[in-house]
Amino acid sequence: MQHPIFTEEHALIRSQLRRFVDHKVKPEAPKWEEAGFVPREVLREMGGLGFFSLRVPEALGGAGLDARASVVLAEEVGRSTHGGFAITVLVHTDMASPHLLRFGSKRQLEKYLPDILAGRTITAIGVTEPGAGSDVAGIRTRAVRDGNHWVLNGAKMFITNGVYGDLYFIAARSDPDAKGSRALTMFIVEKGTPGFRVGRALDKTGWRSSDTAELVFEDCRVPAENVLGEENRGFYSVMANFQTERLVIGAMAMAEAREAIRLTFEHVNQRTAFGKPLWDQQAIRQRLARRLAEVEAARQLVHHTAWLDAQGTDCVAQVSMVKALAGDLVNQVLYDCVQFHGGMGFMREAAVERMARDARVQSIGGGASEVMLEEIAKRFGAAVSD
Repeated sequence: MQHPIFTEEHALIRSQLRRFVDHKVKPEAPKWEEAGFVPREVLREMGGLGFFSLRVPEALGGAGLDARASVVLAEEVGRSTHGGFAITVLVHTDMASPHLLRFGSKRQLEKYLPDILAGRTITAIGVTEPGAGSDVAGIRTRAVRDGNHWVLNGAKMFITNGVYGDLYFIAARSDPDAKGSRALTMFIVEKGTPGFRVGRALDKTGWRSSDTAELVFEDCRVPAENVLGEENRGFYSVMANFQTERLVIGAMAMAEAREAIRLTFEHVNQRTAFGKPLWDQQAIRQRLARRLAEVEAARQLVHHTAWLDAQGTDCVAQVSMVKALAGDLVNQVLYDCVQFHGGMGFMREAAVERMARDARVQSIGGGASEVMLEEIAKRFGAAVSD
């Protein structure tokens, strides 16, 4: 049956991604958890298969697809059960490199884009700071013009792909006298730029197979030609891409939740207690049925929102709903899945134990649930009268 939102092309991409995840990711990903990063040869292979260019215009060497392709990618990497791998990929494809695609000059695109699409250059986005997360206007990293360069001073925190990344898109305060939304500029900063260093690799509870860093800028001189987009318009660049970022995090979360339910269904059918499978306990099977219904409803919201975005519709309210709902729901689902695995759910060898740790950050990263609910509240009248 033809899907009402996704096309045959999306189905083909999904099958190719699923095959890659099943054969290349799942067997090796436990090693990446221990190492703390995804091997770059794996990312290069994904680039070679075209998975990093789904949203890139055909004129620039991509497939020219829309938000629906991003959701397919997010769902399939999320289905791997390794959130660190998933977020490594999605930061590169849908959270960092889109800044170059949206606002890069012809020279910048020619210089950087081919290697980004091929997976030879892995990207990161530097917005969050020790004192500024969802409050983008509160960024304190400074950028001061000095002839043909800008000099950056400050720090970024919780940066995915920060340790082993190659190219960083950094938001800095370029006009100290302007209000937050008119004070920021985006800069392209290459690894190895003097004055730029990884302060430390961060030791996380979950997403263990993604490398996360604190970045430090100490009189870091960035060529003026590496300004990304217009000066003092960086706030709008960040806001513009937040919609894609939040949508793919929601899609990833619901794929993880669905897979956790599937794994738990298998477990409770195999595990016996009091002489019969756990599945025969009404409380267990009804709880899992309820969770599956909730996840399916949220997943349909993800798909509908991707379709709205593809139509060019203003869907900030729906994206915010996706992020708030999915971020909280995946945690509720994983709580139940660990519970129904019993003692095994508390063991590191169980996939749901790792998935529960990975899920916790999804109500925080990319916009905390509370911030998302405020975004919905701002648009409440229009949303309920639609």
